[in-house]
Amino acid sequence: MILNTVKFGEIEIDESRIFDFVLPIIGFDELSKYILLDPSPDTLFKWLQSVEDPGLAFPVISVTSLNYDYSIDVSDDVVQALEITNADSILVMNVTSIPQDNPRGTTINLLAPLIFNIDNQKAGQIVLSGSGYDISHPMFKEV
Repeated sequence: MILNTVKFGEIEIDESRIFDFVLPIIGFDELSKYILLDPSPDTLFKWLQSVEDPGLAFPVISVTSLNYDYSIDVSDDVVQALEITNADSILVMNVTSIPQDNPRGTTINLLAPLIFNIDNQKAGQIVLSGSGYDISHPMFKEV
C-alpha cells in the first residue's frame, strides 16, 4: 500500500503492520489506523504515523531503551480490549515532544503510554491514574 505523508512523503507500507487503535489516542478519537515507522536505525525514536491523516505523526520512544525506572499496570479492561494473551507480545511506547529549536528540551509523556499488541495489531493509549508519572518528563538532565 502506498501512503502519502506530510513528514515522509510517499512511502510504501505493509498493510499487515497497521495497528488498529481500539483505545484511541487522546484527542484523536476519530483516527484509529497507525503505523510505526523507523526512518533511521541510528536513533531511538520511531514515528507513529496516522494512516488516515497524512499530516499526523507522533515521535515515540520506548523508555526501556533509556533505562528509566518505569513500570505500568495494565488493567483487565485494557487486556480485554487489546486481546492480550501473552505478555511478551506487548510493546510499550511513549509519545515525545521535541522542540525544534532545542532538542535537549525533549520531554516524554510517561503518564499516558501507548500499548501495542504485536500479535494482533491492536493498540491503545492508556492513562496511568495515580501513578505519579508526568505528562512532560524531561528526557535529558540539565547540565
